[in-house]
Amino acid sequence: MRKIGILLETKDGALKKTNFGVITTARGDDHELYGFLLNGGGADYKTELEAYGVHKIIEITSKKGPLDWNPVSWSRAIIQAMEHFGIQTLLGLTSAQGKELLPRIAASLDAPLVMDCMDINLSDGRVKKSQFSGKTVATIEVKGPCYLYGIRPNVFEAEHSPGEAELITFQTDPENGGLVVKEIRQDAARGIDLSEADIIISGGRGMKNSDNFRLLFESADLLGAAVGASRVAVDAGWVPHSMQVGQTGATVSPKVYIACGISGSVQHFAGMKTAGLIVAINSDPAANMVKKCDYYIVADLFEIIPLLTRQLEAIVRSNEQ
Repeated sequence: MRKIGILLETKDGALKKTNFGVITTARGDDHELYGFLLNGGGADYKTELEAYGVHKIIEITSKKGPLDWNPVSWSRAIIQAMEHFGIQTLLGLTSAQGKELLPRIAASLDAPLVMDCMDINLSDGRVKKSQFSGKTVATIEVKGPCYLYGIRPNVFEAEHSPGEAELITFQTDPENGGLVVKEIRQDAARGIDLSEADIIISGGRGMKNSDNFRLLFESADLLGAAVGASRVAVDAGWVPHSMQVGQTGATVSPKVYIACGISGSVQHFAGMKTAGLIVAINSDPAANMVKKCDYYIVADLFEIIPLLTRQLEAIVRSNEQ
Protein backbone atom coordinates (compact mmCIF):
# COMPACT_ATOMS: atom_id res chain seq x y z
CA MET A 1 0.00 0.00 0.00
CA ARG A 2 1.53 3.31 -1.10
CA LYS A 3 1.09 6.15 1.38
CA ILE A 4 0.26 9.54 -0.16
CA GLY A 5 0.43 12.72 1.94
CA ILE A 6 -1.78 15.70 1.14
CA LEU A 7 -1.32 19.22 2.53
CA LEU A 8 -4.80 20.42 3.44
CA GLU A 9 -5.45 24.16 3.41
CA THR A 10 -8.17 26.03 5.27
CA LYS A 11 -9.56 29.54 5.17
CA ASP A 12 -11.87 31.22 7.66
CA GLY A 13 -12.43 27.96 9.50
CA ALA A 14 -13.36 25.90 6.41
CA LEU A 15 -11.51 23.57 4.08
CA LYS A 16 -10.68 25.12 0.73
CA LYS A 17 -12.71 23.47 -2.02
CA THR A 18 -9.62 23.09 -4.16
CA ASN A 19 -8.29 20.51 -1.67
CA PHE A 20 -10.86 18.04 -2.94
CA GLY A 21 -9.47 18.07 -6.47
CA VAL A 22 -6.02 17.26 -5.10
CA ILE A 23 -7.47 14.41 -3.03
CA THR A 24 -9.29 13.05 -6.08
CA THR A 25 -6.13 12.92 -8.21
CA ALA A 26 -4.18 11.30 -5.35
CA ARG A 27 -6.59 8.37 -5.08
CA GLY A 28 -5.66 4.93 -6.38
CA ASP A 29 -6.46 1.28 -5.71
CA ASP A 30 -3.22 0.81 -3.79
CA HIS A 31 -3.07 4.31 -2.28
CA GLU A 32 -3.62 5.19 1.37
CA LEU A 33 -4.31 8.91 1.71
CA TYR A 34 -2.99 10.92 4.67
CA GLY A 35 -4.37 14.44 5.03
CA PHE A 36 -2.11 16.83 6.98
CA LEU A 37 -3.73 19.62 9.03
CA LEU A 38 -1.58 22.09 10.97
CA ASN A 39 -4.08 24.59 12.33
CA GLY A 40 -6.49 22.28 14.13
CA GLY A 41 -10.10 21.40 13.39
CA GLY A 42 -9.54 17.80 12.36
CA ALA A 43 -12.78 16.60 13.94
CA ASP A 44 -14.72 19.41 12.23
CA TYR A 45 -13.45 18.42 8.79
CA LYS A 46 -13.67 14.63 9.21
CA THR A 47 -17.02 14.15 7.47
CA GLU A 48 -16.00 16.25 4.46
CA LEU A 49 -12.67 14.49 4.06
CA GLU A 50 -14.27 11.05 4.38
CA ALA A 51 -16.60 11.93 1.52
CA TYR A 52 -13.60 12.31 -0.81
CA GLY A 53 -11.70 9.22 0.29
CA VAL A 54 -9.10 10.37 2.83
CA HIS A 55 -8.12 7.41 5.01
CA LYS A 56 -6.22 9.14 7.81
CA ILE A 57 -6.45 12.73 9.01
CA ILE A 58 -3.19 13.74 10.68
CA GLU A 59 -3.64 16.70 13.00
CA ILE A 60 -0.15 18.07 13.54
CA THR A 61 0.08 19.96 16.83
CA SER A 62 2.51 21.14 19.47
CA LYS A 63 2.21 20.57 23.21
CA LYS A 64 0.42 23.92 23.39
CA GLY A 65 -2.05 23.09 20.60
CA PRO A 66 -2.22 24.02 16.89
CA LEU A 67 0.95 25.46 15.40
CA ASP A 68 0.94 29.18 14.66
CA TRP A 69 1.71 29.98 11.03
CA ASN A 70 5.43 29.95 10.35
CA PRO A 71 6.66 28.48 7.05
CA VAL A 72 9.88 27.14 8.57
CA SER A 73 8.34 25.38 11.58
CA TRP A 74 5.38 24.16 9.52
CA SER A 75 7.63 22.63 6.85
CA ARG A 76 9.76 20.93 9.50
CA ALA A 77 6.64 19.60 11.23
CA ILE A 78 5.40 18.15 7.95
CA ILE A 79 8.75 16.48 7.29
CA GLN A 80 8.66 14.91 10.76
CA ALA A 81 5.13 13.65 10.12
CA MET A 82 6.15 12.21 6.73
CA GLU A 83 9.04 10.35 8.32
CA HIS A 84 6.91 9.12 11.23
CA PHE A 85 4.18 7.71 8.99
CA GLY A 86 6.50 6.48 6.22
CA ILE A 87 5.22 8.85 3.52
CA GLN A 88 7.39 9.44 0.44
CA THR A 89 4.90 11.22 -1.83
CA LEU A 90 3.42 14.60 -0.90
CA LEU A 91 0.86 16.66 -2.80
CA GLY A 92 -0.31 20.20 -2.13
CA LEU A 93 -1.81 23.19 -3.85
CA THR A 94 0.26 25.63 -5.87
CA SER A 95 -1.11 28.40 -3.68
CA ALA A 96 0.55 31.12 -1.61
CA GLN A 97 0.86 28.67 1.27
CA GLY A 98 1.99 25.82 -0.97
CA LYS A 99 4.70 28.00 -2.50
CA GLU A 100 6.03 28.70 0.99
CA LEU A 101 6.00 25.11 2.22
CA LEU A 102 6.65 22.70 -0.66
CA PRO A 103 10.02 24.17 -1.79
CA ARG A 104 11.28 24.19 1.81
CA ILE A 105 10.25 20.58 2.30
CA ALA A 106 11.82 19.52 -1.01
CA ALA A 107 15.08 21.29 -0.21
CA SER A 108 15.30 19.68 3.23
CA LEU A 109 14.59 16.20 1.82
CA ASP A 110 16.78 16.74 -1.27
CA ALA A 111 13.73 15.61 -3.25
CA PRO A 112 12.38 16.61 -6.67
CA LEU A 113 9.49 19.08 -6.76
CA VAL A 114 7.22 20.08 -9.64
CA MET A 115 4.85 22.99 -9.11
CA ASP A 116 1.70 23.98 -11.00
CA CYS A 117 0.99 20.45 -12.25
CA MET A 118 -1.89 20.15 -14.72
CA ASP A 119 -1.80 16.36 -15.00
CA ILE A 120 -0.12 13.74 -12.85
CA ASN A 121 0.61 10.02 -12.90
CA LEU A 122 1.78 8.94 -9.47
CA SER A 123 2.60 5.43 -10.70
CA ASP A 124 5.46 6.45 -12.98
CA GLY A 125 6.29 9.88 -11.51
CA ARG A 126 5.31 11.80 -14.65
CA VAL A 127 3.55 15.14 -14.58
CA LYS A 128 2.52 17.76 -17.11
CA LYS A 129 2.81 21.51 -16.68
CA SER A 130 2.60 24.61 -18.83
CA GLN A 131 5.87 26.12 -20.05
CA PHE A 132 7.01 29.19 -21.99
CA SER A 133 3.99 31.41 -21.24
CA GLY A 134 1.59 28.59 -22.00
CA LYS A 135 2.96 27.98 -25.51
CA THR A 136 3.70 24.33 -24.74
CA VAL A 137 3.02 21.64 -22.16
CA ALA A 138 6.04 19.81 -20.77
CA THR A 139 6.00 16.20 -19.56
CA ILE A 140 8.40 15.84 -16.65
CA GLU A 141 9.54 12.59 -15.04
CA VAL A 142 10.96 12.83 -11.52
CA LYS A 143 13.06 10.40 -9.51
CA GLY A 144 14.33 10.68 -5.97
CA PRO A 145 13.97 9.55 -2.36
CA CYS A 146 10.64 11.41 -2.12
CA TYR A 147 8.26 13.03 -4.58
CA LEU A 148 6.59 16.40 -4.14
CA TYR A 149 3.97 17.91 -6.40
CA GLY A 150 2.20 21.27 -6.36
CA ILE A 151 -1.19 20.98 -8.08
CA ARG A 152 -2.72 23.90 -9.98
CA PRO A 153 -5.94 24.81 -8.11
CA ASN A 154 -9.19 23.81 -9.83
CA VAL A 155 -7.47 21.89 -12.62
CA PHE A 156 -8.78 18.54 -11.33
CA GLU A 157 -12.50 18.00 -10.88
CA ALA A 158 -13.39 16.86 -7.35
CA GLU A 159 -15.21 13.51 -7.20
CA HIS A 160 -16.76 11.84 -4.17
CA SER A 161 -15.46 8.49 -2.93
CA PRO A 162 -17.11 7.90 0.48
CA GLY A 163 -15.24 5.97 3.13
CA GLU A 164 -14.12 6.12 6.73
CA ALA A 165 -11.22 8.18 8.03
CA GLU A 166 -9.20 7.83 11.20
CA LEU A 167 -8.29 11.00 13.10
CA ILE A 168 -4.73 10.88 14.45
CA THR A 169 -2.90 13.50 16.49
CA PHE A 170 0.81 13.88 15.78
CA GLN A 171 2.56 16.04 18.35
CA THR A 172 5.81 17.82 17.56
CA ASP A 173 7.71 20.97 18.51
CA PRO A 174 9.73 21.97 15.44
CA GLU A 175 12.19 24.85 15.56
CA ASN A 176 11.42 28.02 13.63
CA GLY A 177 14.95 28.42 12.29
CA GLY A 178 15.13 31.96 13.57
CA LEU A 179 12.16 33.11 11.49
CA VAL A 180 9.51 34.89 13.55
CA VAL A 181 6.15 35.85 12.06
CA LYS A 182 5.12 39.01 13.91
CA GLU A 183 2.09 40.07 11.89
CA ILE A 184 -0.08 38.86 9.03
CA ARG A 185 -1.70 41.61 6.98
CA GLN A 186 -4.54 41.19 4.53
CA ASP A 187 -4.20 43.11 1.27
CA ALA A 188 -6.78 45.44 -0.17
CA ALA A 189 -8.40 42.86 -2.45
CA ARG A 190 -11.83 41.67 -1.46
CA GLY A 191 -14.11 38.79 -2.34
CA ILE A 192 -13.33 35.21 -3.31
CA ASP A 193 -9.73 34.11 -3.83
CA LEU A 194 -8.83 33.91 -7.51
CA SER A 195 -7.35 30.42 -7.12
CA GLU A 196 -10.54 29.16 -5.44
CA ALA A 197 -13.09 30.72 -7.79
CA ASP A 198 -15.32 28.77 -10.16
CA ILE A 199 -16.11 32.03 -11.96
CA ILE A 200 -13.76 34.97 -12.52
CA ILE A 201 -14.63 38.30 -14.10
CA SER A 202 -11.53 40.32 -14.98
CA GLY A 203 -10.90 43.85 -16.19
CA GLY A 204 -8.12 45.30 -18.28
CA ARG A 205 -7.13 48.53 -19.98
CA GLY A 206 -10.71 48.99 -21.13
CA MET A 207 -11.85 49.62 -17.52
CA LYS A 208 -10.16 53.08 -17.83
CA ASN A 209 -9.83 53.71 -14.06
CA SER A 210 -10.08 52.17 -10.61
CA ASP A 211 -13.60 53.45 -9.91
CA ASN A 212 -15.02 51.48 -12.83
CA PHE A 213 -13.94 48.19 -11.25
CA ARG A 214 -16.91 48.53 -8.92
CA LEU A 215 -19.02 47.48 -11.92
CA LEU A 216 -17.20 44.17 -11.95
CA PHE A 217 -17.51 43.73 -8.19
CA GLU A 218 -21.27 44.34 -8.39
CA SER A 219 -21.70 41.61 -10.99
CA ALA A 220 -19.25 39.32 -9.20
CA ASP A 221 -21.20 39.55 -5.95
CA LEU A 222 -24.32 38.32 -7.77
CA LEU A 223 -22.45 35.62 -9.68
CA GLY A 224 -20.51 34.35 -6.68
CA ALA A 225 -17.39 35.18 -8.66
CA ALA A 226 -13.92 36.55 -7.98
CA VAL A 227 -12.64 39.72 -9.62
CA GLY A 228 -9.32 39.69 -11.45
CA ALA A 229 -7.32 42.10 -13.57
CA SER A 230 -4.72 42.30 -16.29
CA ARG A 231 -1.20 43.56 -15.69
CA VAL A 232 -2.07 46.87 -17.35
CA ALA A 233 -4.76 47.54 -14.74
CA VAL A 234 -2.41 46.60 -11.91
CA ASP A 235 0.53 48.63 -13.23
CA ALA A 236 -1.79 51.64 -13.56
CA GLY A 237 -2.54 51.35 -9.84
CA TRP A 238 -6.25 50.72 -10.37
CA VAL A 239 -6.25 47.45 -8.38
CA PRO A 240 -3.75 45.59 -6.16
CA HIS A 241 -1.30 43.03 -7.53
CA SER A 242 -3.15 40.23 -5.71
CA MET A 243 -5.89 40.59 -8.36
CA GLN A 244 -3.53 40.14 -11.31
CA VAL A 245 -4.07 37.15 -13.58
CA GLY A 246 -1.26 36.11 -15.88
CA GLN A 247 2.32 34.98 -16.11
CA THR A 248 3.47 37.46 -13.44
CA GLY A 249 0.27 37.14 -11.42
CA ALA A 250 -2.07 34.32 -10.49
CA THR A 251 -2.52 31.23 -12.64
CA VAL A 252 -6.18 30.25 -12.50
CA SER A 253 -8.44 27.48 -13.80
CA PRO A 254 -12.04 28.57 -13.22
CA LYS A 255 -15.04 26.99 -14.88
CA VAL A 256 -15.88 30.37 -16.45
CA TYR A 257 -13.55 33.31 -17.18
CA ILE A 258 -15.08 36.62 -18.32
CA ALA A 259 -12.53 39.05 -19.78
CA CYS A 260 -13.72 42.66 -19.88
CA GLY A 261 -11.67 45.11 -21.93
CA ILE A 262 -8.64 42.79 -21.94
CA SER A 263 -6.64 42.62 -25.18
CA GLY A 264 -5.37 39.10 -24.43
CA SER A 265 -1.58 39.26 -24.37
CA VAL A 266 0.40 36.04 -24.34
CA GLN A 267 1.35 36.68 -20.71
CA HIS A 268 -2.26 37.14 -19.59
CA PHE A 269 -3.55 34.19 -21.58
CA ALA A 270 -0.88 31.96 -20.01
CA GLY A 271 -2.49 32.55 -16.61
CA MET A 272 -6.07 31.61 -17.56
CA LYS A 273 -5.96 29.45 -20.70
CA THR A 274 -7.07 26.34 -18.75
CA ALA A 275 -10.43 27.93 -17.88
CA GLY A 276 -13.34 25.72 -18.82
CA LEU A 277 -15.15 28.49 -20.71
CA ILE A 278 -13.79 31.87 -21.81
CA VAL A 279 -16.06 34.84 -22.57
CA ALA A 280 -14.65 38.09 -23.96
CA ILE A 281 -16.30 41.52 -23.87
CA ASN A 282 -14.35 43.91 -26.06
CA SER A 283 -15.04 46.74 -28.49
CA ASP A 284 -12.19 45.52 -30.73
CA PRO A 285 -13.15 42.44 -32.79
CA ALA A 286 -9.48 41.90 -33.65
CA ALA A 287 -8.34 41.64 -30.01
CA ASN A 288 -6.39 38.47 -29.22
CA MET A 289 -8.80 37.57 -26.41
CA VAL A 290 -11.70 37.67 -28.87
CA LYS A 291 -9.82 35.35 -31.21
CA LYS A 292 -9.05 32.84 -28.45
CA CYS A 293 -12.29 32.79 -26.45
CA ASP A 294 -15.28 30.46 -26.67
CA TYR A 295 -17.85 33.28 -26.83
CA TYR A 296 -17.44 37.01 -27.34
CA ILE A 297 -19.43 40.22 -27.35
CA VAL A 298 -18.12 43.06 -29.53
CA ALA A 299 -19.55 46.00 -27.61
CA ASP A 300 -18.85 48.66 -25.01
CA LEU A 301 -18.29 46.88 -21.70
CA PHE A 302 -19.85 49.86 -19.88
CA GLU A 303 -23.14 48.93 -21.53
CA ILE A 304 -22.81 45.15 -21.23
CA ILE A 305 -21.70 44.83 -17.58
CA PRO A 306 -24.52 47.00 -16.13
CA LEU A 307 -26.96 45.04 -18.32
CA LEU A 308 -25.58 41.77 -16.96
CA THR A 309 -25.88 43.07 -13.41
CA ARG A 310 -29.51 44.06 -13.93
CA GLN A 311 -30.32 40.65 -15.37
CA LEU A 312 -28.65 38.93 -12.43
CA GLU A 313 -30.51 41.14 -9.95
CA ALA A 314 -33.79 40.19 -11.62
CA ILE A 315 -32.94 36.50 -11.28
CA VAL A 316 -32.07 36.93 -7.62
CA ARG A 317 -35.33 38.77 -6.92
CA SER A 318 -37.29 36.10 -8.75
CA ASN A 319 -35.67 33.34 -6.71
CA GLU A 320 -36.43 35.17 -3.46
CA GLN A 321 -40.14 35.44 -4.21
